[in-house]
Amino acid sequence: MKRLLLLGGVTEALAIARTLGPQHIYSLAGVGRVPTDLTCQVRVGGYGGAEGLAQFIRDERIDLLLDATHPYAARISQNAATAARLSGIACWALRRPAWQPQPGDDWREVSDWAELIQALKPFRRPLFTLGREPLQHLEEIPPDQFWTLRALDVYPGNERCEVIGARGPFLIEDERVLFERRQIDVLISKNSGSTATEPKLEVARERGVPVLVLKRPVLPGVEREFLSLEETLDALAACAQ
Repeated sequence: MKRLLLLGGVTEALAIARTLGPQHIYSLAGVGRVPTDLTCQVRVGGYGGAEGLAQFIRDERIDLLLDATHPYAARISQNAATAARLSGIACWALRRPAWQPQPGDDWREVSDWAELIQALKPFRRPLFTLGREPLQHLEEIPPDQFWTLRALDVYPGNERCEVIGARGPFLIEDERVLFERRQIDVLISKNSGSTATEPKLEVARERGVPVLVLKRPVLPGVEREFLSLEETLDALAACAQ
């Protein structure tokens, strides 16, 4: 392995980046904090689609592309697979396994925002953990609902929505307090598979709170797919020998 382009997005990507030397590039979309303590190069921003990414790969003489973006970043993953093919290099991907419902869970899968809003109608105090997307719909909140929205950073809400800025990992004790104080009666979540945010599901199970789970998108096939950080690091180490 001569030069790696790592597309970040999940927690594991930063752990990978911390193992990389100065010839490698850690690429971030620009959402959230940018690490400043890495040995590798850090790039922030988009590429202009698959063609732009392919050109960057050629210009920078990248030998391997590793997609470690969020499981719901389907467009970025598709662009990565296409760009690797256009530029003639391999694309690997770190893809965390999805959470699986446990005994006592009441999970209800929804495909999109319209289906989610329909499923929300019987509830009054939802907790959204979808990132920033609900911010686009604050004016649509029914009069009988009050939303609690948790995102990476604080954003303006309104009289029927409070936005909490918080970053995982989250402790189960804190999640219990959040559910109790705000009388949460339904949780809305992506199925990210992250251990850092899993405690909210445990609390929902304890309290008998239903979970509306946004369906995972279908991601493109790649040359190698890894299910854990350890698998990925082992493969990179073997590639470097």
